[in-house]
Order: sequence, then structure tokens, then C-alpha cells
Amino acid sequence: MDINEALSRLDWSREPSGLYEPIAYTLAAGGKRLRPTLTLLAAQVFDGVEQKVLPAALALEVFHNFTLLHDDVMDNAETRRGRQCVHCKWNIPTAILSGDQMLIEAYRLLQDIEPKHLPAVLRLFTRMATEICEGQQYDMDFERRKEVTMDEYMQMIRLKTAVLFANALQIGSLLAEAPQNAQNALYEYGILLGLAFQIEDDYLDCFGTPATFGKATGGDIREGKMTWMRVTALSMGMKRPESRDVEYILSEYRRLGVDEKAKAEVSRLTTEAINHLNHLPQNEATDRLRQLARKLVKRNI
Repeated sequence: MDINEALSRLDWSREPSGLYEPIAYTLAAGGKRLRPTLTLLAAQVFDGVEQKVLPAALALEVFHNFTLLHDDVMDNAETRRGRQCVHCKWNIPTAILSGDQMLIEAYRLLQDIEPKHLPAVLRLFTRMATEICEGQQYDMDFERRKEVTMDEYMQMIRLKTAVLFANALQIGSLLAEAPQNAQNALYEYGILLGLAFQIEDDYLDCFGTPATFGKATGGDIREGKMTWMRVTALSMGMKRPESRDVEYILSEYRRLGVDEKAKAEVSRLTTEAINHLNHLPQNEATDRLRQLARKLVKRNI
């Protein structure tokens, strides 16, 4: 079943409409549906039955969109996927509360998992949720710091972004009853792919276009966020700018070659991620995971 079709079957026509309409609005915005796709593909590598994996795939997508609602509030973002953010279309309290409900709905969807697998999935899902919150806190903490090391930054994006990729894959393979070493290989593939994805996101925030990036570019610079681009530039001797002048900072990134370094790092991480797939059964699903990795990191880089 197509993920979008499955999501469209979730009923948000409930009362109070002020709680559920923003959820419907958020999920109707589309997106790559990357996390649930990874879950289904991971199961298919081991001939998993889609209907047994679908509840977890949907839960991961609803959870991911919950994090975006709250992330947009914290980042003061105005657009997401080319549309107004929920807190702009409605208000901040609505975005917070509808996001909270999406988190609850994600756990409700997990109830449809086979009972024999539910405890293990809940352990992975709950650990992942905690790690993502930890990563978001580090992200906010870094905005107040003058110096952030690359190791600190990579750990932050591992928590904030990559663990969702990794757990989507591990949960899919777990539900297909894959051996532990294969689950581990998929988890590592997901971590590396997630790191590459976030660094590419940092690049696109600087050098992408709103049409391909889905939101206004330069937002991270205006918010003073620590990104891979900024951490790299500072480590190369860029003077800490007195203002958040987007054009000046972009010119410094180009002068130092940070844009090209980002492309090279994304390529390196993607290659390393794909190498982990060599430890899995080789079939159509494994090939699709390879293709997805290559396509994902060439959105506009």
C-alpha cells in the first residue's frame, strides 16, 4: 500500500476541530515520506509482510511530523513544504497542542503491531524519541555558545536527525524477524544516511532554493544556528560575524570553500552508508535502499 494512501485513511475529522485540523493540514502537505519508506524497504529485504509493518511505518511518519510542528515553533520558521507553518496559520499554542496529540497518535498506531514484537518496538521507539529530544536541546544550547566542536555538532545531528532514520530501518527489519547482525547493519546505514541528509540540509539552507528546499533559505543564519557550514567555517578561521547578514556569511562560506567541503562530506557519508548494505541479503529491496541513498543526497547539491 502507498504510504500517502495509508495516511489518508487516518481519520482526523474529530472534535474539537481546533486540535485535529492542524494535524490533517500537516500530514496533507506531503513530503518525501522517507522514514516510513525506509521501514517498509527494511522489512522487504527479509520478505516481511507489508501489513504487519505498516502500523509502525505510519507511527514513524506521524511522529516525524510532530517533531516538525514543534521544531518550526522553536526556529521561528514561517513556511514548511511551501506552506505556512501551523503556528503561523493558527497560533503557537495550537501548534504545541496539535503536536502533542500527534505524538500520542504515533504511540496509538503502534498498538496494532503484533503483540510478540510490541515490547521490542516500544523500547526502540521510546529510546529514539528521547534521543531526538536530547538532540533538539543540544541544538538550542549551541545557539548560545560561541564555540562548538565538530564532534559535538555531529553528535547533535546524530541524535536530532539520524536516529529516526536508523530506528525506522531497524524497526522494519525487526518486524520482519531479521537476525540481529542485519538489524545492526541497517541501523548503521540509517545513521550515516541521516548524517549525510542533515549536512545536505545545512548546505541547502544556504545554497538551495525555496522550491527545492521547501522553505525560505538562509533561515539558519538568521537564527544564529550552529550548522555544519558554520562550525566548519569557524574552524577555518572565519571571524565570528557581528550580525546575521546572510549574504556576507554566504560569501565567507564560498571564500573558504565550505560549500565544496559539504558536498564532499555528504558523498563520503553516503558511500559509507551504502557499504553497510553489503552485509544484507541482496535483492530488489536492497537495491532500492542503495538507489534511495544516492537520490536522497542529490536533492540540489
